[in-house]
Amino acid sequence: MGRIVAIDYGQKRAGIAVSDDCQLIAGGLTTVESHKLLDFLKDYLTKENVERFVVGLPKQMNNTPSESSKYIEPFVNKLRQTFPDKPIHRVDERFTSKMAFQTMIDKGLKKKDRQNKATVDRISATIILQSFMEYEK
Repeated sequence: MGRIVAIDYGQKRAGIAVSDDCQLIAGGLTTVESHKLLDFLKDYLTKENVERFVVGLPKQMNNTPSESSKYIEPFVNKLRQTFPDKPIHRVDERFTSKMAFQTMIDKGLKKKDRQNKATVDRISATIILQSFMEYEK
C-alpha cells in the first residue's frame, strides 16, 4: 500500500498532508507556495510511494462551487496531466479552516502562532485527508 497525499490548495500556498503507508493515520507534512506545488510533488513522489491524491473541493453552503474553484480546477487538471497514473479524489472542504483554527486553540497554541496561515493550511489538509480515510473505511 502506498501513501495518500492530501492537498488544501489556495491561491498563495497549499497545505499538504500525507497518510502513513498503511493509510491509517493522517499527518500534516508541510505548506508549499502554490506555484511551486507541482515541482514539490514531483520530488516527493521520487522519494515516497504515493498511491493517490486527495484535493479539497470548495463548495458554498448551497452546495454550488465556491469562488475559489476557478483557480483550484486548473490545478487539479495539471495534477491529473502530471501524474496520470494516480487517482485524484475530491473531498468537500467546507469548514476545514474553521476546524483547523479550533484545533489550534484546543492544542493551546498562542494567538501569534494561530495567525500563521501556513499552519492553518497544513492542518486543513490533514482534516481533509482524515475525513477521506474515514469515508473509505
